[in-house]
Amino acid sequence: MSPAAPLSVLHLSTWDNAGGSGRAAYRLHTSLRDRGIRSRMLVGYKQTSDPDVRVIGGAFHQLDKLCGRLVDQTDRQYLFYPSSFFLPSARWVRDADVIQVFNTHGGYLSHRALGPLSRLKPVVWRLSDMWALTGHCSYSYECDRWKIGCGQCPHLLEFPALHRDTTAALWRVKQRIYKESSLVIVTPSKWLGELARQSPLLNRFPIHWIPNGLNTDLFRPMPKKEARQLLGVNSQGPILLFSCASVQQERKGAKLLQEALKLLAQERKEELTLLVAGEGASRWQMAGPFQVHGTEQTNDDRMLAAIYSAADLFVLPTLADNLPNGILESMACGTPAVSFAVGGVPEAVRHLETGYTAQPDDAQDLARGIRLLLENDELRSRLGVQCRRLIEQEYTLELQAHRFEQLYRNLLSTP
Repeated sequence: MSPAAPLSVLHLSTWDNAGGSGRAAYRLHTSLRDRGIRSRMLVGYKQTSDPDVRVIGGAFHQLDKLCGRLVDQTDRQYLFYPSSFFLPSARWVRDADVIQVFNTHGGYLSHRALGPLSRLKPVVWRLSDMWALTGHCSYSYECDRWKIGCGQCPHLLEFPALHRDTTAALWRVKQRIYKESSLVIVTPSKWLGELARQSPLLNRFPIHWIPNGLNTDLFRPMPKKEARQLLGVNSQGPILLFSCASVQQERKGAKLLQEALKLLAQERKEELTLLVAGEGASRWQMAGPFQVHGTEQTNDDRMLAAIYSAADLFVLPTLADNLPNGILESMACGTPAVSFAVGGVPEAVRHLETGYTAQPDDAQDLARGIRLLLENDELRSRLGVQCRRLIEQEYTLELQAHRFEQLYRNLLSTP
């Protein structure tokens, strides 16, 4: 394919504009389309009215759901969705030059389809977490049994949860599937890329790093007074933001945040406002001298930008993570983040350069970081400027789309 030849890409994703992976997938889809590339999506659950997005399975959708429930009951994660095996004959698949896969563990697609698809077209698998290299879990925390075949799993309830330990068998199934597949792996964090290189399952494939990108015209700083008025948040004191898809999800660290805030309350007389955004935010309860303003998650990027801009600090005490969209979005809006030094977080939250990275699972250090940045207006302002500069240099949507287009064309030009 010549550099100027038309290019067609098909994305497979759980969602088209919901959840971290789905939002990243949809942003890439629209940015590729803006570059003149024909981009389409087949998804498990459609959220938008985009005509270039369709639900995977069509007439098989209900049968897929039934088979999915049966597979879940027998702890054979995602191994059988009938529609997955008809994908190679689907018109959008046949029309595509490249197939880009996002999450395969969203209850809509069987990873057993990777082999047949990769024999038909080049397949790029953009990983969102560790699931592709473990026996079942999205994040393994301290466990490294994924390096030796899993089994004896200490985290059966970690998403996606199992009723009984079939992790060794599921790991071997992935091994067989990958041996029959030709894949190119992309990770949005260097941390996840390094794990993929250590993985006995994935280290056979080329592995590339392409970070998520943002529309920096949408995610940009706005005056805090204006943002707070838009949200209906009235506060004379500092505002802390805690935001993620589901604020009740244990992995995102709500309990440690509450512990850190209790420590702060013992030291500060000034009232703090906690802005909580995400599913379950309206049910958030916090003891102590805090105002709590909850807003359920929105996929409206302009509203999200207002939420980030309204805050003085974004606090995400995540226990395990890749490189969350929320951190990049907050930084694009000039709001520094305080988070734990886990996963890919330190790649963007650079300690005392663009935020504060606390020691993992340490509520006292989390409180120390919040206190330091709240009490030093000059430091917080300087970090906010550097946040925005880093996003503009390394995490724009245009740069991400360019990198993916370059990867696609290189694949298609290789015999």
